[in-house]
Amino acid sequence: EVQLVESGGGLVQPGGSLTLSCAASGFTGDDYCIGWIRQAPGKDREGIACISGSDGKAWYVESLKGRFTISRDSANNTIYLQMNDLKPEDTATYYCAYKDRNLPYSFLHRLAIDHWGQGTPVTVSS
Repeated sequence: EVQLVESGGGLVQPGGSLTLSCAASGFTGDDYCIGWIRQAPGKDREGIACISGSDGKAWYVESLKGRFTISRDSANNTIYLQMNDLKPEDTATYYCAYKDRNLPYSFLHRLAIDHWGQGTPVTVSS
């Protein structure tokens, strides 16, 4: 069973930075995409980024590319999301997510996810 445990959320001022972590376990092989999805209050879930299990290539939704960076520590099965220049509109619950197939478009734009973490809240406010 795939398990995803997020950490690192909290309160940050506008313009600040925050790094989220996701400890992943229970998966085998490398045909997958793992990454981050967020949901702002009163809004639909939105894909952010994912990493392909086979080659570590990072995929982003265009609107967030540049401020957000996804990375992984393969030795520890941990995924990170570095968020810079945070804005109040980045306030959301951030979910670690896993898709059994390496289909980044499906992950990011159709949110066809097979396993979800419990989410970690991020509030951007002064």
